Amino acid sequence: MAHIDAGKTTTTERILYFTGITHKMGEVHDGTAIMDWMVQEQERGITITSAATTCHWNDHRINIIDTPGHVDFTAEVERSLRVLDGAVGVFCAVGGVEPQSETVWRQADKYRVPRIAFVNKMDRTGADFDRTCTMVAARLRHRPLPLQLPIGAGETFRGVVDLIAMRALLWDDGGLEASEAPIPADLEEGAALGHERIVEAACETDDRLLEKYLAGGALTPDELRRGVRRGTLAMRFVPVLCGAAFKNKGVQPLLDAIVDYLPAPSDVAPVEAIDPRSGETVTRAASDTEPFAGLVFKIMSDPFVGHLAYVRVYSGALASGDHAYNPVKRQSSRIGRLLKMHANKREEISELWAGDIAAIVGLRNVQTGDTICSEKAPVLLERMDFPEPVIRLAIEPKTKADQERLGQGLGKLVQEDPTFRVHTDPDTGQTLIAGMGELHLEILVDRLQREFGVAANVGRPQVAYRETIRQAAEAEGRFIRQTGGRGQYGHVKIRLEPAPDRGFVFENAVVGGSVPKEFVPAVASGLEEAMEAGYLAGYAMRDVKATLLDGSYHEVDSSEMAFKIAASMAFKEACRAARPTLLEPVMRVEVVVPEEYMGDVLGDLNARRGKIQSLEGRSGASVLQCAVPLSEMFGYATELRSRTQGRGTYSMHFSRYEEVPKAISEDVVARVTGTSRR
Repeated sequence: MAHIDAGKTTTTERILYFTGITHKMGEVHDGTAIMDWMVQEQERGITITSAATTCHWNDHRINIIDTPGHVDFTAEVERSLRVLDGAVGVFCAVGGVEPQSETVWRQADKYRVPRIAFVNKMDRTGADFDRTCTMVAARLRHRPLPLQLPIGAGETFRGVVDLIAMRALLWDDGGLEASEAPIPADLEEGAALGHERIVEAACETDDRLLEKYLAGGALTPDELRRGVRRGTLAMRFVPVLCGAAFKNKGVQPLLDAIVDYLPAPSDVAPVEAIDPRSGETVTRAASDTEPFAGLVFKIMSDPFVGHLAYVRVYSGALASGDHAYNPVKRQSSRIGRLLKMHANKREEISELWAGDIAAIVGLRNVQTGDTICSEKAPVLLERMDFPEPVIRLAIEPKTKADQERLGQGLGKLVQEDPTFRVHTDPDTGQTLIAGMGELHLEILVDRLQREFGVAANVGRPQVAYRETIRQAAEAEGRFIRQTGGRGQYGHVKIRLEPAPDRGFVFENAVVGGSVPKEFVPAVASGLEEAMEAGYLAGYAMRDVKATLLDGSYHEVDSSEMAFKIAASMAFKEACRAARPTLLEPVMRVEVVVPEEYMGDVLGDLNARRGKIQSLEGRSGASVLQCAVPLSEMFGYATELRSRTQGRGTYSMHFSRYEEVPKAISEDVVARVTGTSRR
């Protein structure tokens, strides 16, 4: 996992070569990387979809997922971290800890995934190992523990000092194997200090090592590795290695470190799950003898075998022909084929065991985040949370024949990608697609055309605004219909108030049964649906607390539908008095530019309503951190290139929602309501 262009895919390609999986190294820039198998990935030289593979090193089996670095595909990182036991954070030795590195690091913190860091691109001009370690401590709030020191940097980089075994490893240019050598004289003092730090870190984790050390005994390399492993698994520190994957330097020691310091499935605490029958918490240990439980973390449409579900097995075993139970859908499916995946190539296997990652053919009606398990001992594993889309655009088929293909294609893409949304505007009949950024939607539209043969016209990207309220307000909603025979009667009184960062909160404060208990869920449902439709301009509302205060009912005429409609009416009435406002997505933007263009770029960002947060120098360039509304960032890549003669780069990540200035808000509402009935 890493920021875009840190060298994840190149490092993975070298790992596949050195473990004997491939016999020729694939290169990202040539479009020959095994892990970047999609046409769009090969054309653009970026990773779009996480690719899984399996290799063996030192009698250990390693499941690897190579994830994208671009923020638009952050869901791929989220779902991979949810099912993996350890991660390698790759950092560019020149760029250090970049914005997306921070994002994926926080995702790994959320799932408590132990990590090691690999400082890549040590052969590039401006590479600085020490500064990258300092940035890991300052930005990621984790304690770095260097296990290696680089010998040289930039063009002079030729190897590393192994601080545990206290030896130098040198690579010839063009050579694949390292030769051992004594530590260079100018690095002896730094190596001794680094070794001492490792000894101290190992003693922190193991009292027996501490006793031996205090008694004056020297710790062996194996004892040090054991201590470092224990500290890594407890997330006390992050071991740091370095190298230059493109030049084949430092990859074998990285593989050794993965085996030495990252957890095996058996090292991880038993996974917690919910028993759907009793609602109690149960655990499943990573053992082949436990009842089967696995998590579907990715769905893929394959033109040859159809529906592929990627599964991480947490406990038990599964064979082809067995039945797997989905407690979410309450359905049982017969397992067709089990496939060990190697990017987009596949190898058929007969069984899966605890700790395995594989793809299953034959699992129908499963979604990302669903659990599959034994029907005799059902469990529900924790699902993944995915960010909400921030950008949307209209899409329409060019011909009648494309209409059906568009529907099928969008359906398959929605299944595959949990951050992709499709809905039809009820007023205009337009099909709107929403995603995480311009690149995300561009790739999906490209896939529609190539994979599903859909010719479509695409509108301009639009910002996915949200709505909220600024003050508390109360209102009543009364729905009465009398049409002869049984009528409809629902009456509620509600209070709305702001609930920052809490989504939608519903509270029932009715006393004395003025609204019967059986109708309260209908009131909550009516309020939730009204929030989805918004008040000002049809954008979904967020951060609102609704309290049901009172109401009345009719013995015969009251129904769930009547209370649902009454709640919706009360919601709209309360919104009118609660000072509704528009919220817009604000992005965290990092711009790296040569110093001579700084003033020009600053002026442009200010004109885009940007708020500058920090400015620092980094190897001859200036790095600007700022917060800018997404609506002002369309086309910024072209603008930045023209202002800096192509030398400026930027990266952008969703940060938060903020209130839209009044003049802009009125403009947005007028533009939207001019084409709709709201």
